[in-house]
Amino acid sequence: MAAKMIEMSKVKHVIRMYDSGVPKKEIAKRLGISKNTVKQYIRKVLENNLSPPELLDKETPELEGIFGSSVYQDLKYLQLESQFPYFEKELRRTGVTRQRLWHEYKARQPDGYSYSRFSFHFARWQKTSRASMHMEHDPADKLFIDFAGKKLSYVERTTGEIIPVEVLVTCLGYSQLIYVEGLRDQKGENFVAGCENALHYYGGVTKALVPDNLKSAVTQASRYEPTINEMYREFANHYGMVVYPARSRKPQDKSLVEKTVSIVYNNIYAVLRNRVFYSLEELNQAIWDLLDEVNQMNFQGKPYSRRDLFEQQERQLLLPLHHDRFEVKESVRVTVMKNSYVLLGRDKHYYSVPFRHIGKRVKLVYGYRTVSIYSGGERIAFHLRDTRPYQYTTHPEHLPSSHRFVADWSPEKFLKWGAAIDKDVQMYIQGIFDRNTYPETAYRSCMGVLALAKKKGNDRLIAACRRGLYYHSFGYRIIDNILKKELDKQPLEGAVQHKLPLHENLRGADYYQ
Repeated sequence: MAAKMIEMSKVKHVIRMYDSGVPKKEIAKRLGISKNTVKQYIRKVLENNLSPPELLDKETPELEGIFGSSVYQDLKYLQLESQFPYFEKELRRTGVTRQRLWHEYKARQPDGYSYSRFSFHFARWQKTSRASMHMEHDPADKLFIDFAGKKLSYVERTTGEIIPVEVLVTCLGYSQLIYVEGLRDQKGENFVAGCENALHYYGGVTKALVPDNLKSAVTQASRYEPTINEMYREFANHYGMVVYPARSRKPQDKSLVEKTVSIVYNNIYAVLRNRVFYSLEELNQAIWDLLDEVNQMNFQGKPYSRRDLFEQQERQLLLPLHHDRFEVKESVRVTVMKNSYVLLGRDKHYYSVPFRHIGKRVKLVYGYRTVSIYSGGERIAFHLRDTRPYQYTTHPEHLPSSHRFVADWSPEKFLKWGAAIDKDVQMYIQGIFDRNTYPETAYRSCMGVLALAKKKGNDRLIAACRRGLYYHSFGYRIIDNILKKELDKQPLEGAVQHKLPLHENLRGADYYQ
């Protein structure tokens, strides 16, 4: 059985006394170790090419490499060491303890180490395997980003529902100045907005963003070439930054922000733990009030704070902020419809496109404020975003009535089609046109109404149109709803109004000749 390795300070005493001629038995007695251990280390001295004085000049780690090999090159130890990665993985599983692993180890190797030595060697291996390089950071170089593992919350005042809040934590690499904000979720738009708020809190831009491998930042993790989320990449480009994600299973890459999360737990979470908030804005204001105090606290053992270091050595090196805030944009591929519109499905809203692009697949890019349509890399239309469903946003120059598609779809055609079914259907179609600034915007609604004759029958469509005329309600969804709920089979409250009242805006079929 291999001897237990003693402290290197005792090894130096062994070398010094042996070099002075002290007998081995006396050395063992003075140092309180066995005679065999003394012999073992003296043998190592004799086998080594260095003299005792040269060995005594060695630092402790160098001596451990020389004299520790008797333990750490032993076959029994090497067999145990080969299992350490497995033990470390198993310890992450629920209910698995170090003692449980030792019992399993002893069942396989009855002559193996005792529990105390097993634990000693395993702890030493963990410490050695996790050793990492100390990371030095240049001023204004990196901004580290992560979400705290634990959430905060507020109470919805009207319902009493407890709303969980994700907590974004960022810190600068050099001064370690902290920014914290509660967000509704970790999704792209909110994540980008939180990162942008952090830049404005710092008053400038670093060269790189270093997020953890969050889905909102990294769509595919890789040690060498991670795939950056398109929205997040555009955000970084807007501010002239690069995204440099922390590597998976490389704790040294994100140790700074993880330490910052711990500081946030201790100095913000703990202070707010008994307070109740009734909105996200109220919660964030409380976070920011405490954040100022955290950034003003001196580093442990140092006469300056994060804020001091930032103001004195980092702020002036940050790059300037972009003069415009970043607008989060998403994109979809759509086809330009026959009426020269495209549909933004998220809002169910229609936007006009120049008629020459009818039938083409185009790219629709939309943000909080604007909508742009691109074809072949060229922007062919631009609109302010309108979130009203089933409405049309139109540039008149996109819809020239002289274009050949009007010969196929025209007010006259739809009015004649309606008249062929019944006069009340024709009047209902007329009412749809009267309520649209541009005839083209009414085409799809008219097409939908008239197509219901085939699905529901002429008689039901006629009755539904009469009901719509009676209540002065016009549109495809009105008629479709009447038919679905079978309101067309219900009697009207008064006499059916067969004619639209005369007024100056009534145009009639002749208007469209």
